[in-house]
Amino acid sequence: MRVPRKLAALKDRLEFGPPKSAAGVRVVALPAAAVESLREHLAEYVEGGPDSLIFTGAKGAPLRSSNFGRAVKWTKTVASVGLAGFHFHDLRHTGNTLAAAFGASTRELMHRMGHATMRAALIYQHATSERDREIASAMDRRIAGEGRRRR
Repeated sequence: MRVPRKLAALKDRLEFGPPKSAAGVRVVALPAAAVESLREHLAEYVEGGPDSLIFTGAKGAPLRSSNFGRAVKWTKTVASVGLAGFHFHDLRHTGNTLAAAFGASTRELMHRMGHATMRAALIYQHATSERDREIASAMDRRIAGEGRRRR
């Protein structure tokens, strides 16, 4: 996915412009499952070329935070999958936490998120109890392996 610009909601208008930093202009690889869903969405809902908006309102206009929930039925959708209270922006946190759990370095996380600083990247990275158990299991395997080598 190519990220060349951002859409800012100003008081009286929406305005396209460059991302907050040079790091925000990037190309990010997506998981195959996301690519398939995105292809289906593009075929059904998006007209135009590669610079077209991926998600728009009913009339093809950019979504605003004030109409997003109604336009995409977000609240109903997340509640139906057991995630009531999950916000759209939480997807950034989820994506970065998953990437970290699968071994992405801080520099890789910064690239994926478009962050210029480690501090910004770390805001979106969260510890999980599942990952903590995986770390403990890996430590157990290492300890057991060390014990066998010493005998």
